[in-house]
Amino acid sequence: MGVPFFVARLPMLAVRLSLAVLLLVAAGCAGSGRAESEAAPPVPADAEALPQTRALYANLHRIAPDHVLFGHHDDLAYGTTWRGEPGRSDVKETAGSYPAVYGWDVSRLFRRGRLDQPSPEGQAQLRAWILEGVGRGGVAELCWHMENPVTRTHSWDTTRAVYAMLPGGERQDLYRGALVELADFLKSLTPEGSDEPVPVLFRPFHEHTGNWFWWGRNHATVDEFTALWRYTVETLRAEGVHNVLTVYSTDVFDSRAEYLERYPGDDVIDVLGFDDYHSIRTAASRDTFAMRLRTVSELAVERGKLSALTETGVETVPDPTWWTGVLLPAIETDAMTRRISYALVWRNANPDGDRADHFYAPHPGHPSVPDFVRFYESPTVLFEDELPDLYTLPVAR
Repeated sequence: MGVPFFVARLPMLAVRLSLAVLLLVAAGCAGSGRAESEAAPPVPADAEALPQTRALYANLHRIAPDHVLFGHHDDLAYGTTWRGEPGRSDVKETAGSYPAVYGWDVSRLFRRGRLDQPSPEGQAQLRAWILEGVGRGGVAELCWHMENPVTRTHSWDTTRAVYAMLPGGERQDLYRGALVELADFLKSLTPEGSDEPVPVLFRPFHEHTGNWFWWGRNHATVDEFTALWRYTVETLRAEGVHNVLTVYSTDVFDSRAEYLERYPGDDVIDVLGFDDYHSIRTAASRDTFAMRLRTVSELAVERGKLSALTETGVETVPDPTWWTGVLLPAIETDAMTRRISYALVWRNANPDGDRADHFYAPHPGHPSVPDFVRFYESPTVLFEDELPDLYTLPVAR
């Protein structure tokens, strides 16, 4: 049978973990060549951000020049052959570690996604998953496939709705009530023995440069969209939420101007991200993908923000060497493309009551598993078992 996988991996894991931990120490050394004026850690857009939220933001900045955190959506909830089994994860069962970033959808807070129907059961389950991942040192990222508040249907109903959610709009009260519910949930994310809620990344209104969601480019003006973004963040802050890092997340784009067209402002954004399922399919379009990584990272550096590849992947991963043959080389193109803080692939649907052949990470027995292990072993990529303490501020110089 040979040496068990985890035993064979132990020496490398020890080296990788030590390296990741030392990043935070090294960042405080004058020998790094950074000016003394850069000693103060970067701070979130929210001036009242809680200590662990500030620490997460600063530590992701320190890691980003050299490492990217790997993420997976709904990782703890289900996989291709299981659902709701504690401790299971398709990523862990193939790479040997949980992902570093866990993607979730806050539509779980509401019954059937209806904004005026809170779901205590859904909230309890989502809270447990978030606290489980963060409790092991991982990072939680929340998107929101929100119902269309005008037609009361789904996110893909593109009936105009953004205008109705703004102050004075016919659905403002509905939306504000949902935001208050969300705020209460975010403030409730307190581990046992603590009164400080854990930090989360919040990524609403994603892929807005496309037209498949009701908040997309053709369904709201620039002013309406940016006003909705600002109203959302300002309402959460007014409700006492200070454990959130906000993520601006477009779909694919071809220029800086296109990317920033609907940017709501540095004072409400912490992370510049984009979703790309298009130019990452094969190595043939890798240059285009790298251009987008570079552009987002350059814009983030200019604004003192983080950058991220907020969603990506290829459904069913048909190329067995995609992880190190396409994704990793694109990330490692140059120093700027390497600056993305995390890269998250979409979910692994369970065919029982869900979609068949809809998965973006490998599962046991999938042909890409050996290459996924090589991806995990790359010094560039960090999974959960290789993370330093992200929730404690490094010692100031």
